[in-house]
Amino acid sequence: MSSFNLDVFFRPRNVALIGASATTGSIGNALVKNLLEGKYREKLFLVNPKGGTVEGIPVYRSIPEIDGIVDLAIVAIAPPSVVETIEQLGQKGCRGAIILSINMGAGEGSLADEAAAVAARHHIRLLGPNTIGVLSPMAGLNASFSHVPGLSGDLGLISQSSAIVTSVAEWASHNNVGFSGMVALGDKADVDIADMLDYFAMDPQTRAILLYIENIRDARKFMTSARAAARAKPVILMKTGRHPQGLAAVASRKSALAGADEVYDAAFERAGLLRVFSLHAIFDAVETLTHIRTLKGHDLAIVANSNGVGVLAVDHLVESGGSLATLSDETIARLDDILPTGWSRNNPVYIVTDANTERYKAALDVVMDDKGVHAVLGMFSPSAIGSSEDAARSVAALMAERKKAGKRRVPVFAVRLGGGPDVVKLYEDADIAHFETPADAIQGLSYVLRHMKAQDQLMLMPPALGTFQPDYEAARTVIDEALVDGHDCLDAVDVSTLLKAYGLPMAASHAAASAVEAAQLAAPIIASHGAAVVKINSPDIRFKSDIGGVVLGLANSGAVATAAQQVLERAREAHPDANIKGVTVHPMIRKPHAIELLAGMMVDEVFGPVMVFGRGGTAVEVIRDKALALPPLDLLSARAMIEKTRVNRRLEGYRDTAPCDKDALAEMLVRMSQMIADFPEIQELDFNPVLADVNGNVIADARVRVAPTAEHDHPHQRFAIKPYPNEWEQERQLKDGRIAFIRPMRPEDEALFPSFFERVTDDDMRLRFFSAARSMSHAFIARLTQIDYARSMAFIALDKGSGEMLGSVRLMGDTDHEKGEYAVMVRSDLKGLGLGWILMKLILAYAEKDGFKEVEGEVLRSNQTMRQMCEALGFDTRMDPDDPDLVHMVFQVPDISDKIANLI
Repeated sequence: MSSFNLDVFFRPRNVALIGASATTGSIGNALVKNLLEGKYREKLFLVNPKGGTVEGIPVYRSIPEIDGIVDLAIVAIAPPSVVETIEQLGQKGCRGAIILSINMGAGEGSLADEAAAVAARHHIRLLGPNTIGVLSPMAGLNASFSHVPGLSGDLGLISQSSAIVTSVAEWASHNNVGFSGMVALGDKADVDIADMLDYFAMDPQTRAILLYIENIRDARKFMTSARAAARAKPVILMKTGRHPQGLAAVASRKSALAGADEVYDAAFERAGLLRVFSLHAIFDAVETLTHIRTLKGHDLAIVANSNGVGVLAVDHLVESGGSLATLSDETIARLDDILPTGWSRNNPVYIVTDANTERYKAALDVVMDDKGVHAVLGMFSPSAIGSSEDAARSVAALMAERKKAGKRRVPVFAVRLGGGPDVVKLYEDADIAHFETPADAIQGLSYVLRHMKAQDQLMLMPPALGTFQPDYEAARTVIDEALVDGHDCLDAVDVSTLLKAYGLPMAASHAAASAVEAAQLAAPIIASHGAAVVKINSPDIRFKSDIGGVVLGLANSGAVATAAQQVLERAREAHPDANIKGVTVHPMIRKPHAIELLAGMMVDEVFGPVMVFGRGGTAVEVIRDKALALPPLDLLSARAMIEKTRVNRRLEGYRDTAPCDKDALAEMLVRMSQMIADFPEIQELDFNPVLADVNGNVIADARVRVAPTAEHDHPHQRFAIKPYPNEWEQERQLKDGRIAFIRPMRPEDEALFPSFFERVTDDDMRLRFFSAARSMSHAFIARLTQIDYARSMAFIALDKGSGEMLGSVRLMGDTDHEKGEYAVMVRSDLKGLGLGWILMKLILAYAEKDGFKEVEGEVLRSNQTMRQMCEALGFDTRMDPDDPDLVHMVFQVPDISDKIANLI
């Protein structure tokens, strides 16, 4: 149910405590005291079969005795009574319940499962069981047995651990850090991480979201919510189980699947989340991003009155992969005028030890004028000449003066060397990021740069792959035949056929049952390529080289026959029980300067298919140079995957070795991604080695493992990120005879929008966007084209001949995936051709197929064309009581089969 009714946990109208107690030291008594310390004394119902009073408040003996509707309930009773209690709360109109009870089990048939089913029937949201509860400091609500209530602020904390909530609440209270809400999820019978991400992402009181994660159950739901939240505000997370021992502990304690940490890392990066590795780092990241969300570039200038401290900062910067700004000649000349002889005349700007805070301020002012400087690290070591407090006042005054004068204000990372709470307050009041040490400041800079990179990646426009169309039928035949024959690994010939169907660069393979047949097949190969290769052909032998199952550079048929015989003998000796079909013969690929790479795919238990790229060859397990990414990939995400590896430096060329074709490698990864999306039967891909050089790349050896799938499974069901749904592609003829190719929107479609908007009149722009403004930014159009197919959909109509954009329609789903808001737009010169009607019927068909219950949209009252079309499609018209110029058009999706025929 996603974010439905989640506000009840943070802003309830009243609270009922089931299990209230007068016994000091009990959870029921601690809960009463916590609730009374807040703002809910007059809105509190206490329930206990014994009756009486607790802290002067009368206690009801049962839930039915409560006079009125219950909004939020806290359930702190024995597990066997919980299910009946939820039923009674449902009859009282309850919207949410926090179950603190432990040992309720998990999975089908458990008490937790029964409670969730009853709650769902009554539209009650359940938090827990096995949770400490919720803290909502802004509402004055401590619906938990935490020993501290937390301070009011604008951070949202979502934790899978109750202990983390109490620890963070105490730490934050001592450090003046406030929260809009803090929630411990417990065993997640209903409300989970994704639900709370949706809530805090939309909450106007929350500026940033903090996550503490142990495991994820529903990868697609998490990825959809996380990507949406990261677009709205910073999401900073810490995940435990980074090492195998930790993962085992989490899995055994939670009885949940735990994916490899490097897969989680790939998922977090794809979602645009900022991962840190300690609680201290979480708050450092929040502190930094509170004051600095973005920079114009990556180059840092350092200003300090201590040369040693400045050099120390440079060391930290270099180690973190940062970039030191190069000061312009003009900047150096201006600094010469205000600084004494002996200053560094370089970056770091050493203003000499005898500097007072006026000199410090003047140097910062000059450096900020340098357009090559994107951020400034300011450090003033206190002395008898100037204190840390004086330095803070100087920096604050400088920023205020530059703002008043309309001058460029470069973000400052201030290091407060010495000084106490007064210095902190000066920086906080001036909205300046401040740190205790140079290392902390450089780490803060890295958080900003990482957050910027994550946001950029969410908004990137990948280039189109072109008109590539795989031979789907050939690939399907190979996979189906292997499964019918009971094989879980494709043989070399079938692998070659499969890869050829997707344009993946692998030389053809030829199967031979004997050494004599191998020699016959090799003759034409040797004639055309100069030499042949013989490999053992067995689905049971994965690492052929380990048993001498590969022989290279065979220059004649006799050598091939001898090699084939030896390979067969070695294979039978090493694996007497293996299914040995014979050998395969391949052309010898000569790439003397090629780099051996690895490309592949595995299926993770949590996130489904995961792609891998890195250094290949026989030592791949030792070198361990690889990058992971969740498919589907586009050319930009594939290129980013390549550039995360160490071998990327070799691919860029060195000495007399020309750079490899990384674009071709990226395209290979994208085609692999498409093949994985098309065939859920593919369980594993292992291309090793892939030989890459300036002339391209060739897959020298490949392994493909397959398994049957359930008939009802959708090909994309196993993906954490829903791939492009090509089943919705179609062609329609317009009234003027032209053919419109209609398909789901892709990120690269951003390039089509500028020319499309040029052919839309001001009136039509106003009808669609309620404004005639034409300045559409990259970020705005990116939000139109980067569709999360799991939550929303957009279709684009293209002229089949010219490829020009003719129109589009979209459905933006709510977080509960029950209601969707539509929007449609057709090029102004194409009105009356029936395209708008086609697009609207298509989006309604999609809404029905994808389980939406209602489609709605806001239309200007003056937009008669749209209103008439919607009414003809079965929409109801509702006037907006707050805006006479707007009309709400509402379509009840369950009625779609009665109102629309032949939708697709």
